[in-house]
Amino acid sequence: MKRKKITLLDITNALNLKVSCGEEYLDREIEAGYASDLLSDVMNNAKKGDIWVTRQVHPNIVAVGVLRMLSGVIIISNLEPEEETVKKAITKKLPIMTSELPAFELVGRLYEFGIHGLHE
Repeated sequence: MKRKKITLLDITNALNLKVSCGEEYLDREIEAGYASDLLSDVMNNAKKGDIWVTRQVHPNIVAVGVLRMLSGVIIISNLEPEEETVKKAITKKLPIMTSELPAFELVGRLYEFGIHGLHE
């Protein structure tokens, strides 16, 4: 059974995410999800098209997101990306959204919405 296409815009609207940058790329499809705060873990295990959930706010998240060709990044717990992070994400065309929810709650809601950790 083919799963329904889910975009960044779908989850932004459904989960009341705030877009820090990359509004023009919210039509990107999300293949699966990945949650981790260890950059080395994400570099080794996230897959192309994943949405990444993290509490990291520094510019290195952009480098990792681009390296792994992620759909976008969600920063949790009402944290905001650093100014340099936003500038870098804009130049690299990586959408960054923020959520007031903690990681556990956000990941649960993403799962309920149809985003799972495994690629089909």
